[in-house]
Amino acid sequence: MAPATRFVLLIGWLGYALMPWYLVEGMGLTRWGWLAEYPFGKAGSALALALSGQTPWLLPVGIALAAVTLFWGSQDRQRTAAVLIWAGALGMLLFFAQAFAIVLKDQGIAWLAALLGGAGAAQRGIGGGAFVTLLSLLFLLCHGLAYRGICRGDLFTTSTIGLIILLIGIFIFFPVAIILKSALVDQNGAFALSAFVERFLDSSIWGLGCVTSNTNCGVAWNTLILAVLCGVITTLLGLACALLILRTGMPGKRIMRALTVLPIITPPFVIGLALILLFGRAGAVSTLLYEWFDVPRSRWLYGLPGVLLAQVLAFAPIAFLVLIGVVQGISPSLEEASQTLGAKRWQTFRTVTWPLLKPGIANSFLLGFVESMADFGNPLVLGGNFEVLSTKIFFAVVGASYNQGQAAVLAIVLLAFTLGAFWVQQRWLGDKSYTTVTGKGDSGLPTPLPRRISWLSVAVIVPWVALTVVIYIVILVGGFVRNMGRDYTPTLQHYLTGFAIDFSDGIYFQGSAWSSFFTTVKVAAISAPLTALIGLLTAYLLTRQRFRGRSTLEFATMLSFAIPGTVLGVAYILAFNVPPVEITGTGLILVIAFVFRNMPVGVRSGIAGLSQIDKSLDEASTTLRARSFTTLWRVVLPLLKPALVSALVYSFVRSMTAVSAVIFLVSAEYNLSTAYIVGRVEAGEFGLAIAYSSVLIVFMALGIALIQLGVGERKLGRRKLIPLSSSAAEPLKPGVAAS
Repeated sequence: MAPATRFVLLIGWLGYALMPWYLVEGMGLTRWGWLAEYPFGKAGSALALALSGQTPWLLPVGIALAAVTLFWGSQDRQRTAAVLIWAGALGMLLFFAQAFAIVLKDQGIAWLAALLGGAGAAQRGIGGGAFVTLLSLLFLLCHGLAYRGICRGDLFTTSTIGLIILLIGIFIFFPVAIILKSALVDQNGAFALSAFVERFLDSSIWGLGCVTSNTNCGVAWNTLILAVLCGVITTLLGLACALLILRTGMPGKRIMRALTVLPIITPPFVIGLALILLFGRAGAVSTLLYEWFDVPRSRWLYGLPGVLLAQVLAFAPIAFLVLIGVVQGISPSLEEASQTLGAKRWQTFRTVTWPLLKPGIANSFLLGFVESMADFGNPLVLGGNFEVLSTKIFFAVVGASYNQGQAAVLAIVLLAFTLGAFWVQQRWLGDKSYTTVTGKGDSGLPTPLPRRISWLSVAVIVPWVALTVVIYIVILVGGFVRNMGRDYTPTLQHYLTGFAIDFSDGIYFQGSAWSSFFTTVKVAAISAPLTALIGLLTAYLLTRQRFRGRSTLEFATMLSFAIPGTVLGVAYILAFNVPPVEITGTGLILVIAFVFRNMPVGVRSGIAGLSQIDKSLDEASTTLRARSFTTLWRVVLPLLKPALVSALVYSFVRSMTAVSAVIFLVSAEYNLSTAYIVGRVEAGEFGLAIAYSSVLIVFMALGIALIQLGVGERKLGRRKLIPLSSSAAEPLKPGVAAS
């Protein structure tokens, strides 16, 4: 038995024999009150509770660990592998069987509870000991598979695959299955396929009234059209911005780069609110056009144009973050070779640069498409009569006509659209190679953009940047006036209401916003690195390892992104409000929701970056007898810094600004900034909402700067493009491929 396997086994015994098995309310490991209930009370370990006769159904889980312990010193690799596989698999099966069979009174699986010796009994939610034991059983199973030669016998690879599958199964598939199963039941809870068919074929979903008559189209078509337009426009904007920043010597690139990231660090409703203050019927621009040019006021902003404009402003930075790493990774030597063969700039861009951009373009479009479908705040504020799936689901769940089954059907439609976009992306990329970062030195200069591409990019980016500047001027001014749009008297009252500090007797944060602010920062600081870690690990496994179910795992990583945040929040309530996983109302459920909601961005960024890195780098490291973890840490990760920054920045910002996924999960103890802002908007306190948003924007800008400073940039040993009066630049010494 390998030392790593022995360590995993010891961890399993620690969770089973010593740690509290159940989650005890009001008691944490930082509070020593739980010792009064240890080891035979509410905070008892599984072994103590099982031997005392209180929970006999937990004894078989320990028997699985005992079976592995018998082979502690075994040198027979095949027999040890068989024991590990069987003990790990049966142990996990027994763990989940007792967890779901024996729950609350009159719930669970009665016949299985009777078989396990728990008929009539009830259990609380699993705690630290149960989770540690489950992980140990999983890793023992994965180690056994590695002993059999799976994934070339690498313990780290098999264990990582197993861990990601378990986490996705518990925190994505399980809650989604809970909410979707209601699509197949009627109002009385009985299975009824006819009810599903009736809901699915409803004219409000698939109606074509906008084509056949002067009425509205169904929400499915509205959502699809909006998502396609948003995906295309955000991808083009992100690509144009990345090309201008990396391939031209235009002035003001740093300012432009900062401005393109601003929308992503803006809390929900704020961009929509700023657009209303500018282009609404009583907005500043509408008033100016009416008074100066006699242009009649209109409601053009409320509908498809307004929602699309808000989504483009909000989601184009995501495409930019993905594409800037892809553009940076294109090898200049390939473009220089094209020009050496006589190709002009336009031909080089069309035949060399553009094909190598396809992975980034496909991934950024997919993210923009899915983000648009899952968006909740902008359609709610600017939608008007233009309904989309996310808002219709929201009102089906929390509206006066509560219809959970209809909400589930709408979620299935949305998921089908996302799967279709995923399939189109895979078909477009095909099986072609897009490798541009190899182990060879590359000191070439990037080819300057063709003149027509440069001018087209400038023509597209300048209006976008200008509108962004105007919107943020409105946001900045709104926090310092009494009532934006009515009373422009300067005041600091909004900031004092939210962020006042009393220094009379020490430091006392008396502002009403401080509690939610500190909670949000704490949750974001925990969830951001976890999101990046899981996302990039998953991307590494999907692109560098070959195993059964790889395509299914890739689809599963996008599932939480495909489901609207509102539905995911409701699903988490239904799944995790009762045993076996009972975490509703805690800070843990907020962290978990953010991690698995934002993980797809890390996965897609990692896949786009890894598709450019030659596998020969991994193979060279393996040839030198480095383990998979060493290769990942010392070779791959330094080349994935753009993807790492994208994942960290996006997850940190989304944890600070998300609303739809957590609006049902916040509590009095764990309230978040977005929930506070939504409450202020609903109460009509727009000044306080904008002031709070301004504070969050400044804080997130500082956080992004610290992330970029801490991670750094990857170094590819290339010369920098230095604007000179002559056409040639003095060559510098070539560097190594990566540092």
